[in-house]
Amino acid sequence: MRFTGPDARAAAAGAVTVQFRRWAAPRVIAGRTYRTNAGRIDVTSVRAVDPAKLTKADARRAGRPSPEQLLSELPGDPAHPLWRIEFTLATDPDPRAALAADDALDDAAVAEITRRLDRLDAASSHGPWTRQYLRTIAEQPGVRAPDLAAAYGRETQPFKIDVRKLKNLGLTHSLAVGYELSPRGRAYLERTGGRQRSRRS
Repeated sequence: MRFTGPDARAAAAGAVTVQFRRWAAPRVIAGRTYRTNAGRIDVTSVRAVDPAKLTKADARRAGRPSPEQLLSELPGDPAHPLWRIEFTLATDPDPRAALAADDALDDAAVAEITRRLDRLDAASSHGPWTRQYLRTIAEQPGVRAPDLAAAYGRETQPFKIDVRKLKNLGLTHSLAVGYELSPRGRAYLERTGGRQRSRRS
């Protein structure tokens, strides 16, 4: 689940604790933790609601002054149900952070990372990319994502989605601008030299 810019900042500060979405079916589940552009959130409640019965309290918790403004700004198909998602900021440690900090890679850990990177390469529609991106981020930390993407002839958003896959493996960190390798990512490149298997034709 993603927030708009102002909503992301408000949610990260704890000022927004409810969101509304028009979905054909719910895309989040109560009781689960999700990574969002406002940080990690714990979803506590998901339920369909009648738009005509929204209250001012609902709107305020969603960062809007009135139900009318809230509904007018909602994207999505008005024919879809309106879902009320209540959440809190997750307070437990992000397991990705612990993983990224772990640079004590034995042979088994290196082999597992290699296996997962190979799977990402094999599933790619634009050819093997994982080690190339790791080397690029190692050599150009803090460079804007659009600039990195352009160097590969790619659109920014698909490029960022790919880099997020590396982050999910604990290999990169996001900076205020651009990226850097995590300790785990640096250790992996040092152990492997950033080797990348050739894709079979």
